[in-house]
Amino acid sequence: MQEDKILVLDFGSQYTQLIARRVRENSVYSEIFPFNVSLQKIRDFNPKGIILSGGPSSVYDKGAPISDMKIFELGIPILGICYGMQLMAHLLGGNVAKAVKREYGRAELIIDDDSDLFKGIPPHPPLSKGGSRGGELRTTVWMSHGDRIEKSPEGFSPVAHTENSPIAAIADKKRNFYALQFHPEVVHTEKGREIIKNFVFDICRCKPTWTMKSFIETAKKEIREKVGNQRVVCGISGGVDSSVTAVLVHEAIGDKLTCIFVDNGVLRQDEAKKVENMLKKSFHMKIKCVDASERFLRKLKGVTDPERKRKIIGNEFIRVFEEEAMKIKNVGFLAQGTLYPDVIESISFKGPSATIKSHHNVGGLLKKMKLKLVEPLRELFKDEVRVLGHELGMPDEIINRHPFPGPGLAIRCISDITKQRLDILRKADVIVLEEIKKAELYGKIWQAFAVLLPVKSVGVMGDERTYENVIAIRAVTSVDGMTADWAQIPYDVLGKMSNRIINEVKGVNRVVYDISSKPPSTIEWE
Repeated sequence: MQEDKILVLDFGSQYTQLIARRVRENSVYSEIFPFNVSLQKIRDFNPKGIILSGGPSSVYDKGAPISDMKIFELGIPILGICYGMQLMAHLLGGNVAKAVKREYGRAELIIDDDSDLFKGIPPHPPLSKGGSRGGELRTTVWMSHGDRIEKSPEGFSPVAHTENSPIAAIADKKRNFYALQFHPEVVHTEKGREIIKNFVFDICRCKPTWTMKSFIETAKKEIREKVGNQRVVCGISGGVDSSVTAVLVHEAIGDKLTCIFVDNGVLRQDEAKKVENMLKKSFHMKIKCVDASERFLRKLKGVTDPERKRKIIGNEFIRVFEEEAMKIKNVGFLAQGTLYPDVIESISFKGPSATIKSHHNVGGLLKKMKLKLVEPLRELFKDEVRVLGHELGMPDEIINRHPFPGPGLAIRCISDITKQRLDILRKADVIVLEEIKKAELYGKIWQAFAVLLPVKSVGVMGDERTYENVIAIRAVTSVDGMTADWAQIPYDVLGKMSNRIINEVKGVNRVVYDISSKPPSTIEWE
């Protein structure tokens, strides 16, 4: 295990995962535990510091999440964020009350006292010519709270305030306890990364020892020890997670790994060929490609509900995968590209958020085939998986690929799924991606794709009235997919997409652009 670690206790904030990611950006390992984890588990984890996340509750709510008071007796630094600050104040004898005015969004933080937490934040306005500060230390932060601190606990001093929060940050330098009313982990907090970095290095005294090279060596060793002489099967989708999982496992055990690619009929254009060529030619891996497209489409016929689509595709994938895997002798393990956010969602307190939609997985295989899991990426976030892929020598085309949902085009073909409608969607999707790449925007966008809507519109083509399909273009910018803004693609690029789709894709006479953000919308339409 890593020598220096930071533990994040989750109180239900939608931003909890971001806290751990911000810590890891500094090459220091961080994990998220639910708020009510036992004190013994915390001791076993042996963190150099603890961060208490935000959350939607008030400390006075019935059933409000409260951690073990004894964490404050561990003798290590603790940082409370938002609800974490209010909880810290409440448990240690301060006074928390409803804010006179709730505070959501950007606010100007005025720093009143020197603190290691705010080291490196420049004066604002800039230093005057005479060398004096020329003004207070100010920075933009992101607030999201309905309660506020009225009185700091004994031993704490207020160190910053905003217009609506007289106590926006507190510090007990003697015990190394700190708390912030705002969220330093979100990009909207101007110096948030620096604040977390200061906590990790200057206050917790961590060393930056967690690197991807060290992770690879440890992971390969663990895979070899776990698998022994048995064989491993891995379901390949063409996405980043499954591809990186396969390459890492293959580096560890070589030909004892067999990859199975199932064409479910709702993949992007030429997906199967691309995946097979990449794994066979570049990495010399064993791969079995199964065309089960007709089988899947029969099951999906007439199905319009997105959750039913997901379940049908997931269940049928298990059946097809099982049939192929059973043909391989001495299989004892299933390699799966489970990521850390998936692990967190299964153990967290009401989140990082409630399940919005079911995930496509192959859990049913474990019981039927008596397989054990190999999940080498279960400690990693998506951006870390991409770094790992680079370290393993994988091509940029795979590593930097936009996320693609497990149910594929089934949830981008809104309402009824037919081969004809899927073909229209595939052709439109290719054009969207081609034009984004031509404009050199692909790497700046988190995800871009076409959606086939379940409506038709009147148009005029060649002096004739038409009544054809509508394509929606969806493109978003994001850091991790948890929140997203619609991408402000130049009008001329959107114009080229629209012109090409209407002219080249038979059956489409109208193109629209989706300008909604997440939240309140999700990235996918279904």
